[in-house]
Amino acid sequence: MTDFLFSGIFLGLAAGFSPGPLLALVISETLQHNWRSGMRVALAPILTDAPIVAAVFLALKNFAHGQVLGAITLAGALFVAYLSFDTIRSGNRLPASSDQPAKSLRKAVLVNVLSPHPYLFWASVGGPILLRANEVHFSHGLAFLGGFYAFLVGSKVFLALVAGQSRSFFRGSTYRWTLRVLGLLLLIFALCLFREGLLMFKPDLGWRF
Repeated sequence: MTDFLFSGIFLGLAAGFSPGPLLALVISETLQHNWRSGMRVALAPILTDAPIVAAVFLALKNFAHGQVLGAITLAGALFVAYLSFDTIRSGNRLPASSDQPAKSLRKAVLVNVLSPHPYLFWASVGGPILLRANEVHFSHGLAFLGGFYAFLVGSKVFLALVAGQSRSFFRGSTYRWTLRVLGLLLLIFALCLFREGLLMFKPDLGWRF
């Protein structure tokens, strides 16, 4: 269970701190209104992701086995590698803000539903991990989901509080180095996923890794 919990925590942190449409909206709403508006935006994934997670999980459980799941895992490794380089590169730019009016939660839900990232993440990375966790025991799957969403939402709430105090944090070295470290850890995670994907094609190669 610990492995799946830590995987969820790490992926949640990486997704929470990395710049993207939702983080931009968190910062924008916080700066235009207050940290409570930013916090409402941070809660959007909890409201919008459930149908995505359920659909992907059921599809993988019914149709993805053996080499199919291996191919999906390899695709997930490539996606995580892309996120790794994008996260490292993001350390050199300030998250964009928006001049849209209030209605924070409604905007956040629309941003998250229309963004491709949740669909790509759960189809290629989160879904296969959740499936493997659930095959061990359903509590392992719950640990992965709990760790992921606690730290995804928690990190964005933290950034909303920081933005409410000082936007200079996002221009400072602490934020840049946080992204760089997370990016390097994502790259290591991508390599681990790549290894797992290869083993699903040829389990007898396990001793070589």
